Amino acid sequence: MTTPLLVELSRAQFALTAMYHFLFVPLTLGLSVLVAMMETVFVMTRRTIWRDMTKFWGLLFGINFALGVATGITMEFEFGMNWAFYSHYVGDIFGAPLAIEALMAFFLEATFIGLFFFGWDKLSSRAHLAVTWLVALGSNLSALWILIANGWMQNPVGAAFNPDTMRMEVIDFAAVLFNPTAQAKFVHTVSAGYVCGAAFVLGISAFYLLRGRHVQLAKRSFVIAAAFGVAASLSVIVLGDESGYTLTDNQKMKLAAMEAMWHTEPAPAAITAFGIPDMKTRTTDYAIQVPWLMGLIGTRSVDQQIPGIFELVTKTEGNIREGLVAYDALETLKKNHADPVARAIFEKTRGDLGYALLLKRYIADPRQATTEQISQAAWSTVPSVPSLFFAFRFMVLFSFALLAVFATSLWYTMREAAAPCWLFQLALCAMPLPWLAAELGWFVAEFGRQPWIIDGVLPTFLATSELGISDLLLTIAGFTAVYGVLAVIEVRLMLQAIKKGPDAITGNASPLGDFGAVTSFGFRPAE
Repeated sequence: MTTPLLVELSRAQFALTAMYHFLFVPLTLGLSVLVAMMETVFVMTRRTIWRDMTKFWGLLFGINFALGVATGITMEFEFGMNWAFYSHYVGDIFGAPLAIEALMAFFLEATFIGLFFFGWDKLSSRAHLAVTWLVALGSNLSALWILIANGWMQNPVGAAFNPDTMRMEVIDFAAVLFNPTAQAKFVHTVSAGYVCGAAFVLGISAFYLLRGRHVQLAKRSFVIAAAFGVAASLSVIVLGDESGYTLTDNQKMKLAAMEAMWHTEPAPAAITAFGIPDMKTRTTDYAIQVPWLMGLIGTRSVDQQIPGIFELVTKTEGNIREGLVAYDALETLKKNHADPVARAIFEKTRGDLGYALLLKRYIADPRQATTEQISQAAWSTVPSVPSLFFAFRFMVLFSFALLAVFATSLWYTMREAAAPCWLFQLALCAMPLPWLAAELGWFVAEFGRQPWIIDGVLPTFLATSELGISDLLLTIAGFTAVYGVLAVIEVRLMLQAIKKGPDAITGNASPLGDFGAVTSFGFRPAE
């Protein structure tokens, strides 16, 4: 039997594997495009320095890609092993994008990455460039199909529950494919990956420039990373705003929790720049608000309201009561599929069936629920407001900080005057920021959906497999140990490749040697 501890351990295990896997995904997305851009310049100019850049950054991309694949495969198995009812309930819908991702994107990416590494002397320069861009295309297509699947969990369109099979089924695949939530998540996530790639190249280039090593390669890499980083950072901010805008229509509770908006305010609503939300008192202490801004961002208007948490809970109580009607009709249809009255009632109320399932946390038969239990179930749809409130704000803070770093770097590359050492030190220190922002973004997206594994359709606590607590503890410990070893391997391989530098790949001796210091985009011997 499913227990609260089993559910929490299942969630913890999946969170561990998903967030660990996502350490590699954004760098894969960003580096694949940057490497393709560098090789494009090489093919256009025929300057060997750009080929050397492509090979060097391509090696680091390959190391990261291999670890990303290894950690991603685990997640596929977890859906069947740890979330058996989820897989049974929505497998027809959720499984389709994942299958297409494997057939269309992963195989494309995996095939052409081999040609990228081993085809330098066997393919023409234009053919090899096409291969490199196909690797980048495969990476982005992979993200597209995975985010279509995830976007459906956030906004389950194009599907309906079939009372005859007791499963969700696709009724409009085009709606699943062009789900506005999925499309907004895709462009935002891919842009975040580009920021990670740009920050990585910028930081490593800054390291070489500070050490006076591989200066010609580092200078060019620094410039292209700064320019690409500015464009990617602006995209993340703009597309992140668009992703948040979709919450106004599809996930109002998540938006209200992110903004600690306990009550509906007169339009246009203010945004809380800072505060300390309290789940017990259901208030936000020490709130510092900016008038109108939330209304303008959330509705693109000055006259539309954004509902608060209390009002959304009241609406949810109504959904639960309507869902109880659907649940009762469904129980009748289980006994007699041909009952026309029950089927008509179910068709009218089926959209709220998932809300009635929330009551199964408190009582076996939701139809026997008390008014107090209905209220409890309604309030259970409010995620942890403090967690989402602060996670979202730190994500935004890191995003703007990265934009400032890229913009400052680009500005100095466009000047004839010397770039100061602190700029390169800043680029090095900023390297972890895109990963922190990306992990916080996923936390907001996934934790903010709770208590739903499929928003409005299936509660998380009903979706797990019936496993033993010891099984979960053992696998969590095992994954932690294995992933810890893989992390050490990844970092060691990366550091070794960076320490050896591009000369180990290209076979060229560095004309500048390994001694010196850089105070600008020129080079001077160390004093």
